[in-house]
Amino acid sequence: MQRRKYLGLSAGALATALAGCSDSTDESTPSGGSNSTSSAEETEGSTTAAEETETETETEQSQSYTVSMAPVGDVTFESVPETWLAYESGYADMGVALGQTDGLLAVGNKARYHTQYYDEIDGVSVDKGSLTQLMGDSFQIDKELLYELDADVHVVDPNWLVSGSSFGLEMADVEELRENVGPFIGNTIFRRTDSSWHDYEYYTMYEAFEKIAQVFDQRERYEAFKSMHDDYVSSVQSELPAESERPNALLTFPASEDPNQPEEFYPYRLSDQGTNKKQFHDLGIQDALADTGVSGLSTSERGTVDYETMLEVDPDAILVRGHEDKSAEEFANTVLSFMQQHSVASQLSAVQNEMVFRGGPIYQGPIQHLFTLERAATEFFPDTFEGELFDRSAVSDVVSN
Repeated sequence: MQRRKYLGLSAGALATALAGCSDSTDESTPSGGSNSTSSAEETEGSTTAAEETETETETEQSQSYTVSMAPVGDVTFESVPETWLAYESGYADMGVALGQTDGLLAVGNKARYHTQYYDEIDGVSVDKGSLTQLMGDSFQIDKELLYELDADVHVVDPNWLVSGSSFGLEMADVEELRENVGPFIGNTIFRRTDSSWHDYEYYTMYEAFEKIAQVFDQRERYEAFKSMHDDYVSSVQSELPAESERPNALLTFPASEDPNQPEEFYPYRLSDQGTNKKQFHDLGIQDALADTGVSGLSTSERGTVDYETMLEVDPDAILVRGHEDKSAEEFANTVLSFMQQHSVASQLSAVQNEMVFRGGPIYQGPIQHLFTLERAATEFFPDTFEGELFDRSAVSDVVSN
């Protein structure tokens, strides 16, 4: 296998991976023999060649750069990665925002990579059909598939692969792939309820986005996108009603066999700071489960609630995930319609007031968030917000130029 374009991983792995390799560059030096027939021209030429070799070596070293991100630590790159994959498709969205679409090889779950948002941005598109899905049958991830993909970098939290789900991988597999294929860098950021194994630093969406921008050497594009985001969020927040007038919401995922006719739900804590709730945090939507003692969905927590339990809380709004492939009208004609005809669900204030909305994607990145914030703002505060709230052409300019 050809030598990868990366020098380092974590500090410990770096020392192991590079043991005996740091001096592997074969530097030619001019022979210092005593051949009296050697001309001054030959000597001068040899010296120049040596200087050029030294200069090239220094240039190669100066092009390397290091990105530090928990939990892996320092990862040193000899050059910018050309091919990459992500498990959380929010990271895939970050790469697209940074102009790295062509190098994207795979995502964890293609059904949870919502690319329809790109349709509204000129020059931005992703062919999901050309992407490989990492998660296979029975939710397993085949180590050999990662060898076949041969990505320059895996934008994946290795602990998610080992502890976050039943993927069938061990840390030894991750170490093997890191040594033989390419480094891992990433942090599980979509939720913050996995305390059983995620005991290290979390990142906000834009903190993680900045790290990925460093990986792809796209600082200027990141700064432009962040500036656009900051102005957009600030503009929306300046128009929000007083905190006391903002509704609370119960965020859920259907636990029923038919998601269009849900009877039970996995609850999420809207107060959780995971990136898939960012649009609701930006709007100051309160957690309807505050002070109830109900835990949020996590690796180890799979408790459910039914309509009777919901009625005890009676949230102002209900958010239902798993319906990002539906339009607002399609969602209302299926999920909301079912609730309106249900003997218990129909008693909920949110159902009576038609404050039941799609809950947003499980994984979202910076482009997707622009749209989900717009959607949430216009749904929760229709008297204040309507139509398009951000400039699509400005996004196109940042991503495409």
